[in-house]
Amino acid sequence: MFYIFLADGFEITEALTTLDVMRRAKLDVLTVSIDKDVVTSSNNVSVFADITTDKINLDDIDGVILPGGMPGTTNLEKSDVVINTVKYCYENKKLVSAICAAPSILGHLGILNGKKATCFPGFDTELEGAEYTAAHTQVDGNVITAKGAGCSVEFGHAIVSLVLSKAEADKVTESMQCL
Repeated sequence: MFYIFLADGFEITEALTTLDVMRRAKLDVLTVSIDKDVVTSSNNVSVFADITTDKINLDDIDGVILPGGMPGTTNLEKSDVVINTVKYCYENKKLVSAICAAPSILGHLGILNGKKATCFPGFDTELEGAEYTAAHTQVDGNVITAKGAGCSVEFGHAIVSLVLSKAEADKVTESMQCL
């Protein structure tokens, strides 16, 4: 199971486009609210999360996805459950992915130390220990980072490529008439 964490102020495109690409690839993925059933995006769009953090199961986790947005990123970083889940995934070689401002969380945790990474311009100083590439999407081992909302399909493609295969990811994005 993959978990996309949502907190008030999240970037809707980064969360839901990634979710859409992953579900089209038939991956098991759920949106997880850090504190309540309905989460409001940075553009005031309300989303009913699939589950809340009290329902996650680390025994069955395949990876974690952190969408950016403000103050969504800072709200995610305040959650002990989010931080502990990210650390668990990294330590157990599961997928750890973040887009836009959210790679800053990975930087603060030391996860990007010695890795190539990207993020929304201006947050690169928060990617502690990383080699900042400014790429739209950057894959380094089990860690995937991406620049922002406009890179969401590419970010989803990178996730599906790593988890399944590039051929499967290509099928999904071609069916969506992109990439």
